[in-house]
Amino acid sequence: MQTVVIVIHLMIVAVMIGAVLLQKSEGGGLGMGGGAGFMSSRGTANLLTRTTAILAVGFFLTSLFLSWYAGYDRKPSSIIGQPSQTQPAGGSPIAPPTSGGILDSLKKVDEQQQNQAPAGPQVPRSQ
Repeated sequence: MQTVVIVIHLMIVAVMIGAVLLQKSEGGGLGMGGGAGFMSSRGTANLLTRTTAILAVGFFLTSLFLSWYAGYDRKPSSIIGQPSQTQPAGGSPIAPPTSGGILDSLKKVDEQQQNQAPAGPQVPRSQ
């Protein structure tokens, strides 16, 4: 369904771009002279203006439908304060680490290094 509406939407866009580019500019800013066409200048202007208006309404409606359809099945959810209820592929829940994490072990190493104060000035060592 969504693919069909997107294809219709893109076709409307392509035709609307063509209709806008075919319209005669008011000030003649592009330097194109008004030659004899298949219709009079007034009839062409009315036809292209109406076509552009109809295509703009179609573009607006398909845009609204696509935005509505994208959020149709969306349910509100929060990423804050919800514990994870999922289990790994094995089926057993994940147990929290008992020995502490990497930050705890780094903190212990740092405390041990601070407790071993040097007796005097030390030369920097490369590691």
